Amino acid sequence: MLPTLIELQESLVRGETSSLSLTQAALTRIDDAAGEGARAFTKVYHDRALAAAQASDILRAAGLTRSPIEGLPISIKDLFDIEGEATLAGSTVLKGEEPAARNATAIQRLINAGAIVVGKTNMTEFAFSGLGLNPHYGTPSSPWDRATGRIPGGSSSGAGVSVADRMSVAAIGTDTGGSVRIPSAFCGLAGFKPTARRVPTQGALPLAFSLDSIGPLAASVACCATLDAILSGQARETGEAPRPARLRFAVPASVVLDGADDHVLAAFQHTLQEIRRVGAQVDIVDFPEFQQLAHINRLGGFVCAEAWAWHKDLLRDRAAHYDPRVASRIARGKDMSAADYIDLVQARPEWIASVEARLRHYDALLMPTVPIIAPSIQELLESDEAYFKANALILRNPTLINFLDGCALSIPCHRDGAAPVGLMIAGPAMRDDHILRVGMALESALRPMPA
Repeated sequence: MLPTLIELQESLVRGETSSLSLTQAALTRIDDAAGEGARAFTKVYHDRALAAAQASDILRAAGLTRSPIEGLPISIKDLFDIEGEATLAGSTVLKGEEPAARNATAIQRLINAGAIVVGKTNMTEFAFSGLGLNPHYGTPSSPWDRATGRIPGGSSSGAGVSVADRMSVAAIGTDTGGSVRIPSAFCGLAGFKPTARRVPTQGALPLAFSLDSIGPLAASVACCATLDAILSGQARETGEAPRPARLRFAVPASVVLDGADDHVLAAFQHTLQEIRRVGAQVDIVDFPEFQQLAHINRLGGFVCAEAWAWHKDLLRDRAAHYDPRVASRIARGKDMSAADYIDLVQARPEWIASVEARLRHYDALLMPTVPIIAPSIQELLESDEAYFKANALILRNPTLINFLDGCALSIPCHRDGAAPVGLMIAGPAMRDDHILRVGMALESALRPMPA
């Protein structure tokens, strides 16, 4: 079991460890030639992190603690601005660009809260894939079945691996179509995608501004809640978890289990049984809107349109430097007209209202975060067909919640030692605190799950 932020903070308070010791241990794991650090990180802040850890220890000795993450080593995704550096977003295209004038707002909030930023984590180039492959900096492998070498999930690939391998105690990623929740599912972590508007995206390189959100990957739901409060600038304590017997859940009747493998199906059905066993109500509910979304997004959706608008000049001048699989998806946006985009903008509120109406009497939606276990890295490197098929399937369920402008957790729901499977717990916009409390209740009810 990974230590939680609360457990680590208690160890610091009791003097059993120090920020310097925790940071040195994290950096040692990153630097381990036998580990995944070289592929999980694109930049490591050795000297800066050690200096910040020493400063944190001095403050603590003087009785000053800035937040519950004081002195804890945290990683950040490679698309966040750090003052004085060019922001690369997992690419080589942006090498040589002007350095950032200031830190991204979300990252500055972490630093102000006493976090020790140990480095920038690897990602799918420009965050445009749910798989996590990167031809420029390599692909870290999921912590499960390293003998095979399986994808970590994307786009926040290094984020998930950095936490799973204890190279950081938590990570900050972004989620446009599942990029926090997918690596959380494949790496056996908790991950939270907040309502997008709650965390400012200033200083985060965009994929699709209509959908982009910033969230944490960590050891527990409570860890995610702590980090979300800091990222959103909302100094608040998430309330107590409700009793499971008072909760009502909706499981979509269609789409979310299509193409699911036997392992995920078994884990999900067992999880639903456990949730019912502790007294919660679980209903199978028809959401015809979920079947409609593929048609609504048939021309590429917000992601292709908005990514094309940002990348069109770079693709014109430097297309050869892009991952061709990323470039080809961005280029779909070139064929969308202004009328197509306006149709999309107008369709979304009606779609959201319809889904929210069906959710009115439920505490949350439940579904597998991803319907399959992590494929092998090699099979996806070797085959475009396998790559694009897996990418579409892996992104499908999380994307529903991004289009909903909702919030969602992914928490582990597999048996000990088995391939990681994520349970997604999702709700409408601005229900973040409630979804976090529900997640705490389910996390407690589902542990432990013996082999």
